[in-house]
Amino acid sequence: MKIVRMGEAGHERPGVIDSSGTLRDLSGVLDDWTGARLVRSELERIARLAHDRYPAVSSGTRLGMPITGVRKFIAIGLNYKDHAEEAKLPIPSEPVIFCKATSSLSGPHDEVVLPRGSQKSDWEVELGVVIGTTSRYVEESQALQHVAGYCLVNDLSEREFQLERGGTWDKGKGCDTFGPIGPWLVTSDEIEDPQDIDLWLEVNGTRRQDGTTRNMIFSVAKLVAYTSCFMTLEPGDILTTGTPKGVGMGSKPNPVFLKDGDRIRLGSSKLGIQEYSISAGSRG
Repeated sequence: MKIVRMGEAGHERPGVIDSSGTLRDLSGVLDDWTGARLVRSELERIARLAHDRYPAVSSGTRLGMPITGVRKFIAIGLNYKDHAEEAKLPIPSEPVIFCKATSSLSGPHDEVVLPRGSQKSDWEVELGVVIGTTSRYVEESQALQHVAGYCLVNDLSEREFQLERGGTWDKGKGCDTFGPIGPWLVTSDEIEDPQDIDLWLEVNGTRRQDGTTRNMIFSVAKLVAYTSCFMTLEPGDILTTGTPKGVGMGSKPNPVFLKDGDRIRLGSSKLGIQEYSISAGSRG
């Protein structure tokens, strides 16, 4: 099942993409795609509905992020050897965990706004993992049973804020609009192996990243189990799992960073496509 939310920002309605690829409005039977709706029993109930009986929605309708009410947006750093090497950072012996502010979350086609003073904003296509079961000290062998589904994430990063301003990475990772999610959430029953998902990203039509989750240092199961030892994972929490090589910071012979008017397009054959423009207009 492909879970979506549609409509104007702040007024999205829950829906699905049916088997024919049609966008369907489920607001008549579902309040919204919150964490409470991502538990296995609810997903199975909604999957059994005859989706083609519900109102079709124009394909031109805005898609918001596919879930709402996210309480934790957790990220993993340096989870691909080739990316760690291009960043000139040591290969981690344990997963590197940091948090992105939930206020960074945005829809899959919404404009990305660079923060004030940004000179080194960068891209990172990633596999997002959405939790469906409250998880504490989960065994790795059982970890995937705690996953509701998978989605695309762009872990946008302001490298100066992240690496040159002292302290933790969080200040360069949590800027407004720096966490586009979607276009949909693919439920875990439709993803046979999360270690077999292609990921790619283009900037202004040039392919910058072209990777696969097969090359992760730590698997999705390992990351869910490991993270659950440090914090309780709750339904609706998002865990974004690292990026393959090809980020702007690692470009040769010189780094390349995002600027006003750039276009980003990223995707996966299993998870859909995001596409949006970059704006230098500051917020607030």
